[in-house]
Amino acid sequence: MIAERIAFVDVETTGTNANRCRVTEIGIVRVENGQVVEQWSSLVNPEQSIPPAIERLTGITTDMVEAAPTFARLGEEVLQRLRGHLFVAHNARFDYSFLKNEFRRAGMAFQEKVLCTVKLSRALYPHHRRHNLDAIMKRHGLGCEDRHRALADARVLWDFLQQIHRDVPASTIEKTVADLLKRPATPVGLDPQILDQVPTRPGVYLFYGENDALLYVGKSINLRSRVMSHFSSDHRSSKEMRMAQQLSRLDWQETAGELGALLLESSLVKQRQPLFNRKLRREQALFAYRVGGEGRVQVELVELGCLPEPLDERLYGMFRSRKEARSRLDAIAKEQGLCPRLLGLEAHRSGPCFSRQLHRCRGACTGEESVQAHNLRLVSALMSQSIRAWPFSGPVGIRERGWGGRNDIHVFDDWCYLGTAASTSQLWDMLEPGREKVFDPDCYKILDRFLRGGKDLDVLDLTGDDRPNPDQLSLEV
Repeated sequence: MIAERIAFVDVETTGTNANRCRVTEIGIVRVENGQVVEQWSSLVNPEQSIPPAIERLTGITTDMVEAAPTFARLGEEVLQRLRGHLFVAHNARFDYSFLKNEFRRAGMAFQEKVLCTVKLSRALYPHHRRHNLDAIMKRHGLGCEDRHRALADARVLWDFLQQIHRDVPASTIEKTVADLLKRPATPVGLDPQILDQVPTRPGVYLFYGENDALLYVGKSINLRSRVMSHFSSDHRSSKEMRMAQQLSRLDWQETAGELGALLLESSLVKQRQPLFNRKLRREQALFAYRVGGEGRVQVELVELGCLPEPLDERLYGMFRSRKEARSRLDAIAKEQGLCPRLLGLEAHRSGPCFSRQLHRCRGACTGEESVQAHNLRLVSALMSQSIRAWPFSGPVGIRERGWGGRNDIHVFDDWCYLGTAASTSQLWDMLEPGREKVFDPDCYKILDRFLRGGKDLDVLDLTGDDRPNPDQLSLEV
């Protein structure tokens, strides 16, 4: 037998989201030294209604579970049955994630080794295409008196394990199980062998779902480790749970180093709009404040993506909309006692501004405070959001050396990312006159962090006659 103590587990639930949905029934078949020692099940009050489609599938209705104990009441009893056992389930990530979340809500720790019978079937019978529970039952002639009820489905898993011991040598089963227990719990739809091909070098990975729809783009300096971390999670995040359920294909692109991975991730997310990359994929107008003036306050809201001149140190903030920019300036005015009229937040008229009448403005509108002092407090409040002036005389290339002699050059001008060159011809194409430059706040933050981070960057001056000789760049691998 694959373990001395095994718990074959099945749960029925109100839906597929382990964060929002709840368990409605638990079935456990406990086996010790190859013998069934207990078959146990219980309905569970999920403290929420069961959708009609789920009621039709399982036969478990909201009325049936109304008088059942909640998981908080059952938790200790369930934990005693599972503790110290190999947790075996079909599509085990689903059952384990739901129970893990239920235990967490009840304030209990739960952590056991997990074996998925979908993966076990796939590994032992690779010539078969389908490995869902109905397909396995039909293929091996296994019966189930009450399909889609927790205990009945758990019994099928015990029957399946006995069947494979009749079909397959015990040594093969033990080795297969040992290999599966060493692996991260890869999603059911993904070929586990693909993990062996993922490199340990820097780059970007891409998750695809049904119809090859792009689900997610991520980056890492160690692709294999990062990809496996997705599959090792307990799915506290509903996003991770939904992504794992949809994942069917994995791809990746190597880069020379971390900077290239960050830039490529940002670029791919904006170009291809993956379903689960919500933060990076937004492409919309960005605004900043330009502050100046000596005799009077000048606060101008400018759009960052189409500046008529290079960025300079008079610019502050990166706001997603005019409304967000105005709201932030209004908050600073209240915090610092600034004059909303001079900041353009209130219409100009004679006399003190409304905030001055409430003693919130320090009097720049009436001459009781100098414009210089007023501006200094404004700039000091905005300083943490200042946009640095471009520290070079023109375009530069950041050379990044990688494994196997790989050299990438990331080209920037006025903080605008022009692309990554893997050959000298690509490099000079990026520097052609008239090439469009678009300011991207994510690329600005990436490069600014690297420049401030004290790293020994190989910066190439690509300005005019000072450009390095192409033969000296050695970009090709």
